Parts: sequence; C-alpha cells; structure tokens
Amino acid sequence: MLHPGSVHPDSPLLNRCPPTLPREAYRDPAWYAAEVEHVWKKSWVYVGRRAEFPAGTIRPIELAGQRLILVHDDAGQIRAFHNTCRHRGAELCASESALRGGRITCPYHQWTYDAQGRLISTAFGTPTSEFRKEEHGLFPVHLQDWRGFLFVCLSDTPPDFTQAPIPELSKLANWPLERLVSAHRREWDMACNWKIFWENFNECLHCPGVHPNLSKRVPAFARGINAPNEAVDWTPDTPPVPSLNDGACTWTVNGKSCGPEFPDLTEAERAEGAGFLTFYPTCYITAHVDFLRVGTLKPLGRERTLLTIDWLVAPETLAASDFDLANLVDFVAEVVDEDAMACEMNQRGLVSDRYRAGTLMPQEFDIAYFHAWLRARLPEGLEMSK
Repeated sequence: MLHPGSVHPDSPLLNRCPPTLPREAYRDPAWYAAEVEHVWKKSWVYVGRRAEFPAGTIRPIELAGQRLILVHDDAGQIRAFHNTCRHRGAELCASESALRGGRITCPYHQWTYDAQGRLISTAFGTPTSEFRKEEHGLFPVHLQDWRGFLFVCLSDTPPDFTQAPIPELSKLANWPLERLVSAHRREWDMACNWKIFWENFNECLHCPGVHPNLSKRVPAFARGINAPNEAVDWTPDTPPVPSLNDGACTWTVNGKSCGPEFPDLTEAERAEGAGFLTFYPTCYITAHVDFLRVGTLKPLGRERTLLTIDWLVAPETLAASDFDLANLVDFVAEVVDEDAMACEMNQRGLVSDRYRAGTLMPQEFDIAYFHAWLRARLPEGLEMSK
C-alpha cells in the first residue's frame, strides 16, 4: 500500500485514490448534451490534413451537430464556414466537389459566394435598395493549420491553440509531419462513451491483461505502467531500461522499421519507442521512428464513439517495392481491437444501478487530469442530473 511520501517527489503518481466521474457522466442525456455544448463546441477539433485536401476543393464536415464546409482555394488558403446559405438556410455542399471558378454556389437558388465567404450574387433574386451584400456573407468558423493538421473551433472566442490541454507542440519538431502521406485508414465503431476511450488510453494498468503482445513489445507495459518513472520504487537514480524489447525499434508486427527511419530524430527519441501528443477532446498522435499514427475521436451518441486511425509514412516508404502494409498495420490494429473490447466492456458494466462512481489508483494520474480538465468546462452541479 502506498502512503503519502512513500514515492519520490518527482514521481507522477497520485498521493491519494480520488473518485472517478459519476455513472451519469457516461450514460445521462444531460451530461452528453452539456459536453457537446461546452466541450466539443468550444474546443479545437481535428478535421483532417492539408495534404489530403486538394486546392480548389470544397468539403462538407460535421462537428457537434453542426454542418460545416472546408474551402481550399486555388491560392492554397483553407477556410471554414457553416454549411448554410444566408438566403433561406439551404445546405451549400452535400459531398466533396470542385470549387468552380473559386466560387461557392448554393444549389437551391444559386446565391454565390467567393472563397472568402463574401456574397457576390443573389442570382435571380432582385434585392431592394436597403439590402447590403456585405452583411450576408457565410458564417465563418475558426480554423487552425498546425503543421498540416487542420483544426476547427465553433466558439466565437476559441481557446489559444498553443495552451493547455495541448502539450508542448515542439515535442514532435523532429518528425517531418508536413510531408507524410497516408498509408492506411481504419475505423472502429465502439459501443462506449467517448470519455471511456480517453480513460483507457491514459492508463496501462490494463495492459498486462488486455494487451499480451504489446506488453511483450514494451517492457514497462508488462508491469502495468506507461513509463519507468511510474514504478512505486522509482527514483531519478534508477538505471534506465529499454523502451522496447530486444531487436525491436518500432510498433510493427516484426518490430522492424517499415521503411527508412526519420533522419532528424535524436538518439533519445529513437530509444523512446513511441512519443505521444494528445489534443483533448479530439485526437492523439503517436510518433515512432518510421511512421505516425493519428487517432481521431467522434462521439456518435452517449454510448457510441467512432475512432479513426490513420497510419502516416514518408512518401518513399509507401512507394518502395517491398513495402509491407500488413507489417505496418496489423500490430497496432490488434492493440486497438483489444482496447475497443475493453472500452465496450467498461460501458456495459455501467448499467448497474448500484454503481455510483469508481476509484482511481495512483497510477491513473492522467485520468485524474483528464477528469479535472473536463469538469472545468462543464456547468457546476451536473452530477445531480438524472
């Protein structure tokens, strides 16, 4: 049993066992509605990569119940707007299409806008003298392009993109994010609340029982911890241990690089095995020496979440004649299959009327942080919702 002061002061472990979120947080309609309104509509949400969005294209997307469009003009500028014509509210774009002549034309009555969202024509409508075109442009949505990763925020006053909950953005400075291409994409439609995924993602107590092959690949995971400094007996003088098992340098099936390793990584980054960058509530990036994984979450309801994984590699890796897609994908896909199973198992257990809340262990400090981050964005007293 741990006691306050029994671990090193630099240890990340909690010095208490705090309660989890209440049962209602994962099943109650009021909780879910509050999260959509106060979390998903007010946070930066990942919507794709610049490299996969050709210039001269308009693309519809959906976020927190709102239909939006991304517009990539011929000059390379990307903007976001609500997918709503200012005439009578018709949908502007139903599927990805060409931005013809740099114009956005409503298919209903042909009101036309430029790529900046400015109204330039009311087509067959003949407005009266008091009508001002400049007052009838498209509703803009804030967009952030971070190293080719596109994020949008529905709030009129979005949070500073460089601040929490996003970690130090320079963490992946040595990875060539902008030039990577997609090698594979797979989706998991999980029967669980979106927060259950993040809770599972943020701890490794489940790793020995749920991820046997991953625990063989990453020695720390076999001990139920994410990193050596999470061990209860850790001190700064504890000798370092390998991040991966003997002979492995990455998270492929055979542990070998799927192509040339990224050339600018430091020796410490190569030895780490995997680096993580998390963007609550929307996505995470896992960086390896030879590829990146981007995991994107989309809540589909109180007890249903879509997880999309993109495997990104250098163009020369994908073009190589000996590139083995299965070797790249199958190891991580097995891990995600196991995580999806665990998350759904967690959700099913919450149906119990006797369960009110759980208890976090000291190793679940990242879950405690996630819960604190979430509570700070939700109205007080939400736990009382029934």
